[in-house]
Amino acid sequence: MSFNSTKVIPQKFSIFKNRLSHCTNLTLPEAERAALVKELMQARLAVKNAKTNEDVKTAQGKVHEAKVALGERGPVWWNDGAPDVNRHHPKNRLQAVWWRGLAQD
Repeated sequence: MSFNSTKVIPQKFSIFKNRLSHCTNLTLPEAERAALVKELMQARLAVKNAKTNEDVKTAQGKVHEAKVALGERGPVWWNDGAPDVNRHHPKNRLQAVWWRGLAQD
């Protein structure tokens, strides 16, 4: 089973290219989340439009900073004791039943 588009596991993870990834922090206020998403999109555009290797690295750093601020990278944003399985394949994780069910969607 292979998915190349993002599928969202309720609350904490999404799946992209068969790997679990942190979702955006659900506790962020909407205005803050929107501002961070705007920063992320501007940073991604800067990567696309970069002319030099230095410009690319600077823009990629801004993408990383925005994703950390959104909770999509870095330490987990939840505090319920659930494990961080970021970058793991879902087939052998707690999400396995959910992941197998996606093929029927």
